[in-house]
Amino acid sequence: MAQLISLPEAAALVQNGQTIALGGMTVYRRPVAFVRELLRRQQRPKDLTLLCFTAGMESDLLVGAGCVRTVRSVYFGLESFGLAPMFTAAAQQGSLQVMEETEASMAMGIRAGMSGVGFMPSRAWIGTDLPKLRPDVKTVTDPYSGEELMAFPAIHCDVAILHGLEGDARGNVKLNNNVGVDIELVYLAKTVIVTVERMVEQVERSLDGTLIPAPGATYIVHAPHGAWPTSCYPDYPVAGGEFLRYTDACNAGRFEDYVAAFLAGQTLDTE
Repeated sequence: MAQLISLPEAAALVQNGQTIALGGMTVYRRPVAFVRELLRRQQRPKDLTLLCFTAGMESDLLVGAGCVRTVRSVYFGLESFGLAPMFTAAAQQGSLQVMEETEASMAMGIRAGMSGVGFMPSRAWIGTDLPKLRPDVKTVTDPYSGEELMAFPAIHCDVAILHGLEGDARGNVKLNNNVGVDIELVYLAKTVIVTVERMVEQVERSLDGTLIPAPGATYIVHAPHGAWPTSCYPDYPVAGGEFLRYTDACNAGRFEDYVAAFLAGQTLDTE
């Protein structure tokens, strides 16, 4: 049985210095309501390592608020809405540690973490300059062929936060089919928090969604519209106007003003 808790209770589970993973993809099905609740805390978390296959607006808010020390992501941006302004500024100023990742390095690191081993070998990065940016990535010799391979170190995660369509008290969760690495995060993280659009008696398998079977979720939070302004197909689309308001505010040096309105719910006019 998953534990049903409120958003403030869920946000309180994140501790300073932890590695947290935010599910979803770019501007789709991101756990935005959870991030809002993190920023509402009297003492916001700090020194977080942010683990995302792709990082978007929800991650940019955490960076801008000073909660993040290290970013591990294949991509950090707002897709068709341009660069992630607070991440871009922090990376350029050198106030943020960016661990270079590619699809291959993240996949291998997650596989190693899920498998309980220290590394996962791969031909990826061989012959490139990427190892110069990641001295923690070593090489090993294949004991069978003698071939030199990259040994990608295991990735570990304290808390993964996903957003889904439906959840039930047993801990079953229904996502849509744009899952990214959400399924892998369920097995990788020590604690899995899932915010959902609606609670149902029992989540049913269907072709238009991906089921995370119980006990995939450690905690479930009922959070309608919890991915907005990112989309949550088929319930609602991307709120493009809100993304433009966010980037305009950041580019004008008014990030704190935007956050104040964001925390007060003043931006939630749900286009």
